Amino acid sequence: MIKHELPKKTAAAATRHAADGNPNCDLCDECDLNSDVYRADFPILHQKVHGKPLVYLDSAATSQKPQQVIDAMTHYYEFANANVHRGLHVLAERATEIYEGARTKVAKFIGTERAEEIVWTKNATEAINLVAHGYGRKFLKAGDEIIVSQMEHHSNLVPWHLLAKDKGCVIRAIGLNPDGTLKLEDLDRFLASVKVKIVALTHVSNVLGTINPIAQIARKVHAAGALLAVDGCQGAPHLPVDVRALGADFYSFSGHKMLGPTGIGVLYGRYDLLEKMDPFLGGGEMIEEVRVDSSTYKAPPLRFEAGTPPIAETAGMTAAVDYLVKAGMKKVRAHERKLLRYALKRLSLVEGIKIHGPMDVELRSGAISFELEMNGVSIHAHDIAHILDSEGVAIRAGHHCAQPLMEWLDAGSTARMSVALYTTEREIDVLIAALEKVRARFAS
Repeated sequence: MIKHELPKKTAAAATRHAADGNPNCDLCDECDLNSDVYRADFPILHQKVHGKPLVYLDSAATSQKPQQVIDAMTHYYEFANANVHRGLHVLAERATEIYEGARTKVAKFIGTERAEEIVWTKNATEAINLVAHGYGRKFLKAGDEIIVSQMEHHSNLVPWHLLAKDKGCVIRAIGLNPDGTLKLEDLDRFLASVKVKIVALTHVSNVLGTINPIAQIARKVHAAGALLAVDGCQGAPHLPVDVRALGADFYSFSGHKMLGPTGIGVLYGRYDLLEKMDPFLGGGEMIEEVRVDSSTYKAPPLRFEAGTPPIAETAGMTAAVDYLVKAGMKKVRAHERKLLRYALKRLSLVEGIKIHGPMDVELRSGAISFELEMNGVSIHAHDIAHILDSEGVAIRAGHHCAQPLMEWLDAGSTARMSVALYTTEREIDVLIAALEKVRARFAS
């Protein structure tokens, strides 16, 4: 497998390439990246499906992994496989260095210098549950209000439902404008109540692609004396993220959506909040002292990391973060914005298509969901996905774990294409050609 090292940036080169407008410049943040160069690092992309070259347009569900991530995890198992923190031998020391080094890398990646504000979980869903359990069950009471939105993934709804049922809290939902953006006037109206304690919102919708104005929302939430918990699963892989600038009190995301492995998630939490929270899980590693009838707990983040953690996965996370940092998140965003602009233009020319979410690429990221009609009859999203698969094109079809949003769209399901830094315009052309075959199939 071909590997590459990105050239070092220089101020002169960056200025020159920005002035030239070179679309394949790897030397500055302002220029688009060359996705063909990056594709060489992703072994899974170099295969055929049903005799056709694989066109992977399902990165919002899970991203593919570069060889560097695969190698990092293999290296851990070959040279450092041991449990963390507990051992005095060299393998345990290596494992701990990998584990805690990854925490520092991730902290810097999202804009905090405090590694102890990063808690490892098995996925973003667990991270959100940790906030609902560790903070919500301790500090919320009957009648307190939790604000969500109509566009949330189930992972940012169900944990709050469980909390509300347990504590007698009230859940209110921000509505959506026709273009798929938030009705911020709803938020303003809800925040007028002194009962609002937590606002839980997605950074980027996994269905609509809508980028929510988190920094603006955070100012409103904090002025009302509430906390903001952000689901960053579709934000961290696609946008430059600075949790301090955003004003997020909590920010959750998953490794597998940002070129990293499955089985690992991240909760960022302001340290003053983490210190107040109770553990979500109990067991080994998270304790200070244990007696037969009582126990005390370590300081965050270890308080929330009971048992043997995802050690190999932190090695993969380090490699994934390194990969994205070298690529440059501004360039990842610019590349995906260009792809989305191209895809929206091409898709809008397909007869019978209905595209959901903002048409302005400045307001969206990552994913495009759509429906397709033939002679006034909707083609089921599963049928679309099945025919596309026969053409080697992988997309998502269903309710995307966002049933309240499907209800708002008046759609039982949608088809969804999504992109990453390895996606090319050529692949979008293949998608469009495959959609025409869908139409042809249903016309016959």
